[in-house]
Amino acid sequence: MPETSRRHLLLGGAAVSAGALLTACTSNEPKAAGNSAPAGSAVPAADDKPGTPVTIGFAGPQADHGWLNAINENAQRRAEKYSEVTLEITEGSNDTATQIGQVQTLINKKVDVLVILPADGKALTQIGLQAMKAGIPVINLDRIFASPQAYRCWIGGDNYGMGLNAGNYIGEQLKDKPNATVIELAGMDSLELTKQRTQGFDDALKNYPNIRKVARQAADFTVESGQAKMAQLLQAQPKFDALWNHDDDQGVGALRAIAQAGRKDFLMVGGAGAKSAMDAIKADTSVLKATVLYPPTMAASAIDLARALGQKKGIGGMSELEIPASITLYSAVVTKDNVDEYLPTGFS
Repeated sequence: MPETSRRHLLLGGAAVSAGALLTACTSNEPKAAGNSAPAGSAVPAADDKPGTPVTIGFAGPQADHGWLNAINENAQRRAEKYSEVTLEITEGSNDTATQIGQVQTLINKKVDVLVILPADGKALTQIGLQAMKAGIPVINLDRIFASPQAYRCWIGGDNYGMGLNAGNYIGEQLKDKPNATVIELAGMDSLELTKQRTQGFDDALKNYPNIRKVARQAADFTVESGQAKMAQLLQAQPKFDALWNHDDDQGVGALRAIAQAGRKDFLMVGGAGAKSAMDAIKADTSVLKATVLYPPTMAASAIDLARALGQKKGIGGMSELEIPASITLYSAVVTKDNVDEYLPTGFS
């Protein structure tokens, strides 16, 4: 999952349902007289009526995690909405050589557009370059390729923003508490995304001089690791005021460890936006009070972008005739106050 930069376009409302975020619009062909938009106004968005047939190749990693499974489901459901879209989806693999072979097969089939969520962005950069050189535009989903020449458009989440928003939420809850302490249950430290989430969290806490982070433990995005690492944290830290957990899947295990320890003396913030976390937030019977989104609806939006590319169109709500080069989704904080709005996007 990629680093973000100021050049990325930030889109608010990260939990927009599949189909609402990016509606294809405006052809690159010259407008007929009388149909052009007034100078300075947004280009009118086209409706969802069938257009030119488009075959989209979709390649992602193995769906061995709730979020990754939701990525595949969002892509498939979105493609099914369009009668003129044919989706060629691969089985998915965490082995880079296998995934490269799957993308090569899609290139050989001469699909119109490729959507690729690489198991390893750096390792799959060359196959992205190959597709682009073959005239097949690539939508790079989430984990970014090493070269911008390997994709036409990148769309993904904001890992730094996740940490930043989690830290600011916790900071606001504890800003009036003297000598407040927090702990962090991170993801896999071998991943750049984990480092970005931690950096964002630490930067946010700098805004609250009364708060100190006293412990951090890395897990590996599984229920079992979340339970084991949380148990270690609870044993080492008999008292603290807040916990940020990077991932709602490992958060299921963390909540088990917390319940087994009988601890209720702190608040917890999760990450990613699983339905189980949102259900717990709504019920308000545990320490989990919020989760920071990393929306898998990005896959549905990637299909919209691929359709627009294949039909030589732009996207609704923007004046440009071309789709953007990059789109960074916003990491909204879901609490009891707004959970009903975001529940439809929660993943299992």
